[in-house]
Amino acid sequence: MAQDSALVLEPLNNFPRTLPDSRTAVCRILPQPPSTQAEFDDKMTLWVMIPSNLRIRLHFIPIVALICLAAVGWPNSSAAARNPYSKIQPPAQQTSGQDSPLPVFEFHSGFWVNLHHFLYLQARLSQGNPSSTDNGRGQAPPDEHLASLLDFPAADIQAWHDAVAFYAKDLARRDLLLNGDMQNINDRLADMETCPDLDGKTSPSCKSGLRPELIETLQRAAPVYRAHWWPEQDRADREWIAQVSPLVRRMGVELSGQLADIYQRTWPSNRLRVDVVWYGGPFGAYTSLSPTHVTISSHDPRNRGVYGFEVLFHESSHALSGSVSEAIAREFRARDKPIPRELWHALLFYTTGEMVRRDVLYGAASTTDPQERDPQDPDSSTYQTYATRFGLYSGSWVRFRGLLDLYWLPYLDGRISFDTAIARLAAAM
Repeated sequence: MAQDSALVLEPLNNFPRTLPDSRTAVCRILPQPPSTQAEFDDKMTLWVMIPSNLRIRLHFIPIVALICLAAVGWPNSSAAARNPYSKIQPPAQQTSGQDSPLPVFEFHSGFWVNLHHFLYLQARLSQGNPSSTDNGRGQAPPDEHLASLLDFPAADIQAWHDAVAFYAKDLARRDLLLNGDMQNINDRLADMETCPDLDGKTSPSCKSGLRPELIETLQRAAPVYRAHWWPEQDRADREWIAQVSPLVRRMGVELSGQLADIYQRTWPSNRLRVDVVWYGGPFGAYTSLSPTHVTISSHDPRNRGVYGFEVLFHESSHALSGSVSEAIAREFRARDKPIPRELWHALLFYTTGEMVRRDVLYGAASTTDPQERDPQDPDSSTYQTYATRFGLYSGSWVRFRGLLDLYWLPYLDGRISFDTAIARLAAAM
């Protein structure tokens, strides 16, 4: 990547503590420091931050407020303020130079993480497994095909075949999210983003601690991937980030606050790392916790436009979902009923989709894609939520949708309490 295209933040102590205009962005674009090897100076890191003079309710102070693409003004939230259905009013600005800004999202297009997921995909395809999972819910994207090696040098073909075979032997059979070892690999490769190797030969900080045979496989495959696939996949990742970032800037403040308030949990105070990858698993995105780490596909057509924004916040909501899971378990046990396995997940999709739909309806965002509109009213600007658009409300989720409409929606409208909503859901099933 060209040195002048990286996006980083200047250290906060270089900014004035008192700003002349509370709407001025507290960030600017700086050149990326040179890497130890020029060919690995290819990461894309984008921080989304809240400035020091913006204070929100204490239980969700660290909320996304600004995309540091350039110095821009704060979005106009007057349309959201007119929304009669919104539980949470837009936060008021207060001048305070005491609190440091807290970053929320940190977007990356990292070489090693992308290589790992691409090898995982190729290994699954080599074994006849599909690139997506048909679980009876939702429209999966068309299956991918094995990457062509036509006209590749013989050495590249051999190195790539060896890497795919290594993944096919074991790793490709594991779940990217549910397998603890796969989570660790994803987290460690994310940490190694700027490293030219994974065994620490160039720098002690690049010692990944992964299994030697995995390190050897990735390092042998790296030159092949970089020469033939990485430029295009990195471009797709960057385009996704550039597409979703303005939506986060316009809608992120209010939506983060709404979700924290709805789930009665504090929005995470640490950075939420988002690794944008060409292939993000069979469902297009997944999130591991402790720490929260979102991995999302730039290639999956379900993740484009406003839907990419909705998926981002749905995945982030997993960090807040403990209160919902605990409350559902408590209410069902009290009634001596089996706990519905997927109810909490359907509730998360429903909640994020409903909040985004309201933001679109009341002007905080716009949608021009006809596929994002309500099919029963194609001339309207009503947003068709992700779960509706891609058919998640099928199978057991058909009943979930009806119950959420009856008993969870009144809570989102502010008409009943959280505990009452969960209790009514449990009683009705």
